Amino acid sequence: MTVSALRHQEDRPKTRERMLGMAGAAGIGVLLAIQARINGALGVRMDDGIAAGLISFFGGFVVLLAATFAFPQARRGWQNLRTELRRPGGLRPWQCLGGVCGGYLVFTQGMAAAALGVAMFTVAVVAGQVSSGLVVDRLGLGPAGPQHVTPTRLFGAGLAVVAVVIAVSANLGSGEASWLVLLPALAGIGLGWQAAVNGRMKQAVDSAVFAAMFNFGIGMTALAVAFAVEVALRGLPHFPAEPWLYTGGFLGIFVIGGTVALVRFTGVLVLSLGMIAGQLVGALLVDVFAPAAETGIPASTVLGVLLTLVAVGVAALPDRPGRAGRRLPR
Repeated sequence: MTVSALRHQEDRPKTRERMLGMAGAAGIGVLLAIQARINGALGVRMDDGIAAGLISFFGGFVVLLAATFAFPQARRGWQNLRTELRRPGGLRPWQCLGGVCGGYLVFTQGMAAAALGVAMFTVAVVAGQVSSGLVVDRLGLGPAGPQHVTPTRLFGAGLAVVAVVIAVSANLGSGEASWLVLLPALAGIGLGWQAAVNGRMKQAVDSAVFAAMFNFGIGMTALAVAFAVEVALRGLPHFPAEPWLYTGGFLGIFVIGGTVALVRFTGVLVLSLGMIAGQLVGALLVDVFAPAAETGIPASTVLGVLLTLVAVGVAALPDRPGRAGRRLPR
């Protein structure tokens, strides 16, 4: 058997894992779209996006904390984390702060989404997330290790941004572009970094449950600080009575837990693109079966969703033999 045939045979399990990881990432994105609708409705009812985000993080944290104490492997996460932080070459303290990025995203939603419009906000987040995915993968910050920026991956990332622009183009004129666009762009960059360090933590502590719980705790703490400042300035918000408005955090458990488990198979870029595709598909399904308003679904949205699915497939293509020489320079 030739060397190239052996290499192809070895790559088959990796390709299969990556394809399954992509499907899982898309499923996470669908859940994220549903969670966004629930948290968005809670934020509107409370007239307070930060409070809605804090409630979501708190609900997920309580469930995951109980699960951490219920499962022996998750309980060992505390000891494993202490050991990794003390071990030379082990986990670094800054790699434990991924949850801050989730809290920051919620903060930017309250600060900039209304001023920019949801469409412009979404495009800025996706552009930051895709760019961050390329850089984080190249630097090897995630558990999948360093991944080269090939022309195929670069084209897939660019196509994803174009696809999202097309998907939200019907609403791009609803906001005013300004320096505020930097806030969601930075949030998108943070999401790529968050996926990488959360995956590293899961790898270090050997428990997705513990890693997700710790992520929720960090994000909840960051939002609690912002909420305390807000309460001092504005007072307490109104809390609606409908129970379903408080279920967003439980969906977030599967979102965070899924990302920390899958990122080592897909890398940050493909995970991000899969989640973006799933979010657009999920948002489309939500608008079809539970529309917020009787406005219809623009054809540009459907086209953008289909293009995003193509972009994910392109970015996830394995390198062909001999392509190593055509990788982009460092």
